[in-house]
Amino acid sequence: MSVNMQAGDPFTPMLSGGVLVAGAGVSGLGTAKLLRAAGVDFAVADDDATKRAAVQEKTGCATMDTAEAAQRATEFPLVVTSPGWRPDSPLLVAASDVNCTVIGDVELCYLLDQHRFFGPSRDWLVVTGTNGKTTTTGMLAAIMEEASSYSGKRAAACGNIGIAVADALMQTPRIDVLVAELSSFQLHWSHELTPDAGVLLNLADDHIDWHGSFDAYAEAKAKVFSASTAVAGVDDEQVVRFAAQTGRSDIIGFTLNAPDDNQVGVIDGNIVSRIGDTPTRISLIDGIEPAGEAGILDALAATAVAVTRGASPEQIDRALHSYQVSGHRGAVVHRAGGVAWIDNSKATNPHAADSALNGTAGKIVWIAGGQLKGADVDQLVRDHAHQFRAVALLGVDRDVIAGAVDKNAPDVNVFVTDSSDPVTAMNDVVRFASEQAKEGDSVILAPAAASLDMYSGMAQRGNLFADAARALAENG
Repeated sequence: MSVNMQAGDPFTPMLSGGVLVAGAGVSGLGTAKLLRAAGVDFAVADDDATKRAAVQEKTGCATMDTAEAAQRATEFPLVVTSPGWRPDSPLLVAASDVNCTVIGDVELCYLLDQHRFFGPSRDWLVVTGTNGKTTTTGMLAAIMEEASSYSGKRAAACGNIGIAVADALMQTPRIDVLVAELSSFQLHWSHELTPDAGVLLNLADDHIDWHGSFDAYAEAKAKVFSASTAVAGVDDEQVVRFAAQTGRSDIIGFTLNAPDDNQVGVIDGNIVSRIGDTPTRISLIDGIEPAGEAGILDALAATAVAVTRGASPEQIDRALHSYQVSGHRGAVVHRAGGVAWIDNSKATNPHAADSALNGTAGKIVWIAGGQLKGADVDQLVRDHAHQFRAVALLGVDRDVIAGAVDKNAPDVNVFVTDSSDPVTAMNDVVRFASEQAKEGDSVILAPAAASLDMYSGMAQRGNLFADAARALAENG
């Protein structure tokens, strides 16, 4: 296997010393398979014996629990952590204390790709932000795939949607353009990742419990501004602040307003690019999914990156208008009695819920609740109080949201279920919503909170919402 090793390169010597993979879950298994394919010696550490056994069976590697791994940290010059592991995890602290280099799984993928372990290095287009990552990544991947018949470069969405980045590197036929949705966790553990293009969509309070502060969370996200081509959502004050801190004058902006120079924006219902010398009409915003401001912003961001990668207006237009939103991101899952039932279970924080509610016309019965992760919902409730027909709440932080509604929308009828059973709780709030909604209203699940207090994930929460709505109509 040919490896591109340059003088002074610290990476390949670390690989030859052996790698410790922290975590034997989905990410850890993917990392293990990648290292095996690259011909690198490694071991895996996890306290779950069942997961350790599964990784060992599939890769043949040595395994150990985290206490043993911490004692043996000096044996491994490189530790690759799963993205969810916090910086204060005892194993990672022990590794840092003996000067091991700790990186994330995506960083490992990037370095292996740059060193040509899997053929010529690929194009890396990275999308991050508090909300809209999945839709923007999907749109951008669709555009780059549309352009592939002309460029000859096969593109695919990867990272937190599509396939894992590690799998993308090993894919046959080869993927040339990695359109990667990355989280703040993955970016926190990345140090050398320098994408060909990177976009920061927006910033709001999220994962503060993991990062310790909003600034630490935002700084992780803002690492994408190291990209050769950096793109920023200039309607977002916090994004503008962190973009300014880079000192770069060449960051491309996207905006719902008419674009300035080096921006993509909206004029008379059209996406217009002012990247380059001549303003260029790209596409009508009418018909782009999901409808509403959030969907338009995602399309603008994808367009901004695609223009810099050489995609034509026709290719961008075709891809945007053929793109369909993935599940739990604003799909209408049921209609009955003139009421639309909208699943936006992906709205796992107040900022995402704000976008979801902004995109819904008329009166709303709002279903919310779950794990707020320390986020404040007062402003969200205050901004949308005029839309609420009623509010139904479930989940561990239901009373926090109920207090915000009582404070900021005291005339709104509120129902709170105390059930901790996922099916019963969802049935309770859906039944209340059906009683409150009038013809022309929407019932929208936009929880403003994470789901793991009660559900296996946001998908299960959204599916149970849709099931409950349809069952209620059938039993009507």
